[in-house]
Amino acid sequence: MDLLNRWRFCVATGIITCGIASYFGGLAIAEELPGRETEDSKVTPATDDAGPSFQNDIVPILQRYCYDCHGYGEREGNFVIDSFESEDEATAVPEFWWRVLKNLRAGVMPPMGSDQLTDMEMATVKDWIKRGPFAIDFDNLDPGPITVRRLNRQEYGNTVRALMGVEFDETLLFPADDSGHGFDNVADALMVSPLLLDKYLQAAELIVERSVPKVTKIVPRQVFRGRDFVSDDRRSKRNGRSLDGKKQEKVAREFEIETAGRYNVSIGTKQHGSFEFDPARYHVTCRIDEEVAFVSELGWDENKLTTVESIERWDAGKHRIAFEIRPVELASDSEVAESIEEESDTHVHFEVYRVEIEGPIGTDQRVHPPNYERFFTRDSPPTEPDQRRSYAAEVLERFATRAYRGEVDQVTIDRLVGLAETVYSQPGETFETGIGRAIVGVLSSPRFLFRIESAANSSPDAKYAPVDEISLASRLSYFLWSSMPDEELVRLAENGELRANLSDQVDRMLDDRRSDAFISNFVGQWLRTRDVINANVDASFVMGHAEELEKLRDWFRSLPRGFFRGRDSMSEEHREKFARFREIRREVERIDDDLKRSIRDETEQFVEYVIRNDVSLLDLLDCDYTFLNAELAEHYGIEHVKGEKMRRVDLPSDSPRGGLLTQASMLMVTSNPTRTSPVKRGLFILDNILGTPAPPAPGVVPELEESADHFGDREPTLRELLSVHREDALCASCHARMDPLGLALENFDALGMWRETDRGTPVEPQGELVTGETFRDVRELKALLRNNHADAFYRCVTEKLLVFAVGRGVEFTDEQTIDQIVDRLRESDGRFSVLVHAVVESAPFQKQRLLPSTKQENLSKGDQE
Repeated sequence: MDLLNRWRFCVATGIITCGIASYFGGLAIAEELPGRETEDSKVTPATDDAGPSFQNDIVPILQRYCYDCHGYGEREGNFVIDSFESEDEATAVPEFWWRVLKNLRAGVMPPMGSDQLTDMEMATVKDWIKRGPFAIDFDNLDPGPITVRRLNRQEYGNTVRALMGVEFDETLLFPADDSGHGFDNVADALMVSPLLLDKYLQAAELIVERSVPKVTKIVPRQVFRGRDFVSDDRRSKRNGRSLDGKKQEKVAREFEIETAGRYNVSIGTKQHGSFEFDPARYHVTCRIDEEVAFVSELGWDENKLTTVESIERWDAGKHRIAFEIRPVELASDSEVAESIEEESDTHVHFEVYRVEIEGPIGTDQRVHPPNYERFFTRDSPPTEPDQRRSYAAEVLERFATRAYRGEVDQVTIDRLVGLAETVYSQPGETFETGIGRAIVGVLSSPRFLFRIESAANSSPDAKYAPVDEISLASRLSYFLWSSMPDEELVRLAENGELRANLSDQVDRMLDDRRSDAFISNFVGQWLRTRDVINANVDASFVMGHAEELEKLRDWFRSLPRGFFRGRDSMSEEHREKFARFREIRREVERIDDDLKRSIRDETEQFVEYVIRNDVSLLDLLDCDYTFLNAELAEHYGIEHVKGEKMRRVDLPSDSPRGGLLTQASMLMVTSNPTRTSPVKRGLFILDNILGTPAPPAPGVVPELEESADHFGDREPTLRELLSVHREDALCASCHARMDPLGLALENFDALGMWRETDRGTPVEPQGELVTGETFRDVRELKALLRNNHADAFYRCVTEKLLVFAVGRGVEFTDEQTIDQIVDRLRESDGRFSVLVHAVVESAPFQKQRLLPSTKQENLSKGDQE
C-alpha cells in the first residue's frame, strides 16, 4: 500500500494512537494552521475613541511631510498616501500603514534633506497606527495567529535523547528542515511530506529497538560508546566517536569489575570516509589492560562496521581498554602526487562504535537491562492477565504523558494497552516487547511529533486566553533548550505553580548547560554561524595566488612520473618552483575546517559571553574584546595569543576589531567565492542588525559586473561599480541604504583578514548613511550604530528572538508587544536577561487566540480519537 494509506492503516489499527487526520484533515481546520487566519480570528478595528484622530491629527502631519512625494498627484515609488477619504477607509488597510511605520522608523521617510517629524509627531503617528489600522488593545494584547509546530530535526533528536535515554543521530535519518523568517523552527516552514512520515515510522522502530528492554533480567553487562573513550591529554577534545586516521591519537576508558571471573568482550569499530576516495591508511592498536587485543591496518571506507570478540579473565577492580591510531606513511612519489592534487575535503576517520562487557560467565546473578527503570516501575511484571493489563496501563500512561507533553485521555491509554497486549500475549513474546510496540505508536503519533497546545480556562466571550501551564512548560523548554520539559518544569506545571515561579525558572534554564542549544540554534541562524564551515570562499583567489598556483600545477603535471624520486638531482629552478608550490599550498590550506570552526566559535562564544554575563547587547555592535585562539589571532594579525582554546582577549586600542561586524564569520558568509560583496554585507546589516531589510531586487536589474563597461580597459573598484549601478533608478533607493554599510567593511577581505588595498587600489571605507550621518571607517560606523541606532538594534534583536520563541513571523499585531520590550531594553542598557524575560512574559508567548467555540469543541473531540 502507498505511504499515506499505510499511515491511515496505522491510525485505524491503533499503531498510531492519534492520527494526523484527526487534527488537520478530519476537523477541516486547515485555516488555523500556521500563518493562516479565519474570518473569526481576524482583528477588527478598535471601537473606542481613545488616541489620535485620523482627520484631525494624522492628515496634517501627512500633508506636511508626505504629500509632496506621495500625494497631490505624485506617486513616487508607486506609493500614494492621500487617497483615504475617511477614518474607516484608512484603518481598513493595516498592511499599508505597517509599511509606512517601518519606513518612518528606518529614517527612509521623509527622505534625507527633507524636514523630519518631531518626536511628538512621530509618537502621534505611531499611536494612531497601532490603535487604528492595527486595532491593538493596549490593555489586552493580541498573541497573534495560532501555530501548530512540528518538532524540527534537532528538537526531535533532543527530545528522543531526553525521553528515551539513548544516543540517536537525527542527522543520519532526517533531512535538514526548511527555514522561515530566518529560523528552522517556524511553523510555516515545517511541512510534512509522505517521505518524512515514512522516516518517522522508521525512526520510531529504530529508537525503540535501541532503548526499550525486551526482557526483565539479563546477565550483568556494561556498554560503552565512542564518546566514553577520551584522551589522556586533558587539552585534547578528541574522543572515540571520531579519530583522524591522518594523526597519531590515543583514547582510553577505565571501568570497574565487581566480581572476578571470565567476561565476554565485544568491540565494534567503524571506518568512515568522505565520498571522494582518500588513499591515507592507518594502524589501530587495541589494548586491554596494556595487553594487545588486536592490531588492524585500515583506511578509507563508508561506515564499515567491524566486530572483534574475546573472553577475558579478570580480577575484581579497575580495568582499561585503549585504542591508538598511527598513520601509515606513504611512499615519496605518492606524497608528492598527493601534494599537487586539487584541495579537497577527503578524510579517513575511525570510530569506537560500541564496547560491550558481559559477565561473569556462568553466574546466576541477573540484573535489569540498561534503561529498564526509565520505562518500567516494578521489579518484574505481574503474571495474572488483569494485573498485567493494569500494569501496562500504568507504564504507558506514565510514558505517553511525558512524550505528549500533556495529559493523555483514557481512550488513548486503552488503545495503547490493547496494542501492547496483542504482542505480549503471543507465544515467545515478553511483556517488555509488547510495551515496546505500543511505544512505537506513541513516537509515531502527531501528539508527539507536533507541539499541540491548550488554553487555560477563560470566559466564554474572551478572544485570547493564557496557554495552560503544561503548554507553557513546553514553550519554555523548546525555546531555551530545544528539547522537552524536564521534571522540575513538569512538576511546577502540574501543580499550577509555573507562572508563579516563572522568573526563577527562566534563570535556572539559562544557567543550565542545555541552554547551549539555544545559543547554537538562535545565534547560528540569526548570525548565520551555521554556514561558516561550508562557506564557499576560494582562499587561493582571495589571497591572490590562484593564477600562480594553477601555473605551478600545470608545470608539475607536465613532468614525467617519478620525477621527484631523485630530489637530490633536481635543478635549482625545479627546487625553487617546488618550494614555492609548497609555500602557497601551506598558506591556502591554512584556511581549513579547524580555522573555520574557530571562526564560528568566536561569534558564538562572544554572544554567549554577552548573554551569560548579562552585559549590554550593544557590545555586539562595538566593544574592545573578542574571543580568539592562537590560530585565529594569527589570521587576524593579533599578537601574544597562544593555545588552541578559545578565550576572551582584550583588543589593542588601535584594532578595528570588536563587535559582530568585524568578525570573520559574518565577513565570510556575506562574501562571493572570489571576492567581497558590499551588497551582501550591507543587506546582512540591514536585516540582522538594524531590522530594516531591503526588498528583493527586481528581476530586470543588471548584474553588478555589467557596470564595468563604463570604465574601458581599466579595472574599476567595487565602490566605482556600485556608484554606476546606483545610477539605475530601480537600484538607487535600496543601494543608498546597503552600499555605505557594506563598503565600510571593505578593509576586510572575503576571509575576514585586514587589508589596506584591493587589487592594488587603496580601500575607501568612508560613507554616509541614509539618515545623513557620515563616517570615515568601520570604527566610526560601529560607534554610530551603538550610539545613534541602539533602538533599531534592540527592535531587530527583539523581533528575531520573538520569531524564534513563538515559531511564526512578526505580525503588525505584535507592534505594541515589541515596543514594550524595546522600552525595557532601553531602560536596562540592553541587558539580555531583560530581553529574554520580556519575551517569555509577552502576550505572544503567554497566550493564544481562542478558536470559535464549535471548532474548539471539535478539536477536543479529535483529541479523543
